[in-house]
Amino acid sequence: MPGSEGKFDFAIDRGGTFTDVFAQCPGGAERVLKLLSHDPQHYRDAPTEGIRRILEQETGRVFPREEPLDPSLIGWIRMGTTVATNALLERQGARSALLVTRGFKDLLHIGTQARPLLFDLEVRMPELLYDEVIEVDERVVLKQDGCQLPPRDTESTHIGSTGEAVSVWRSVDLVQVEADLRGVLSRGITSLAVLLLHSYTSV
Repeated sequence: MPGSEGKFDFAIDRGGTFTDVFAQCPGGAERVLKLLSHDPQHYRDAPTEGIRRILEQETGRVFPREEPLDPSLIGWIRMGTTVATNALLERQGARSALLVTRGFKDLLHIGTQARPLLFDLEVRMPELLYDEVIEVDERVVLKQDGCQLPPRDTESTHIGSTGEAVSVWRSVDLVQVEADLRGVLSRGITSLAVLLLHSYTSV
């Protein structure tokens, strides 16, 4: 991933025990730092503490823990974590819903059909990680040479952030989505996974 000219870029992996911080510094130097993910006697948040330490060491400036960091020094931050994944698998997190393109509500339930015993007559399906599914009536299709899908009169073409051309066959009805989300929120669901077809193109 290209660096931000004249700024610090951070890639952070926050695990249950340790947090690893990788920094690309102005000028191209690289720094790596490992610290405890949970150390309340010394800091409140491990990723922030890792960024703070590297900024202090590289710039020679003091950044007090109780004050916000200077965002003008930072180009971007990418952070991944296994904490949320573990909470889902152990059923310790908040109740969650799945927001998915209409027609794909059973996608995660069906999975790949891979199973350890191919001829087992009593296949045990894993428990679903979400409580409810919201189907969004929208459709985005990648534009490709030789595509045999018939064109739509209402489609519009856009270039996504990935550089790929996509056709928007049906736009998201934001009013309906908001109503659906308010419904699941009223039922005590406060976590949401979003899975819209080709949304990675960020149209």
